[in-house]
Amino acid sequence: MCCLFTILALLGPRALIFVWWLLEPVKWSAAFETFIFPFLGFLFLPWTTLAYVTTYIGGIDGFDWVIIGLAVLLDIVNIGGGVYGNRSRLGAENY
Repeated sequence: MCCLFTILALLGPRALIFVWWLLEPVKWSAAFETFIFPFLGFLFLPWTTLAYVTTYIGGIDGFDWVIIGLAVLLDIVNIGGGVYGNRSRLGAENY
C-alpha cells in the first residue's frame, strides 16, 4: 500500500489507476462489470474512479458517498484549474 501512495504522489491518479489495476485486477473487476466504466473514469474522472474502487469493498453506503462526492469535487477542481491556467491560450482574456 505504501508503494501505491508513492506512485500517487509522484505520477498522479492515472498512473496509480494503471498500476493498481495491474496489481489487483480482481478488485477492479469486482467494482466494475465492464471495462468501459473504469476506462472512462481513467480518462475523465480519475479521482472519482479511485474513490469508487476504494470504497466499493462491502458495498457503498453512508460516509462512502461523502468520499466519492469529495473525489468528484477534486476532479472538477482539477479540470477547472487546467482551464483557468490555459485561459490565455483560449483567448478568454479578450472577453
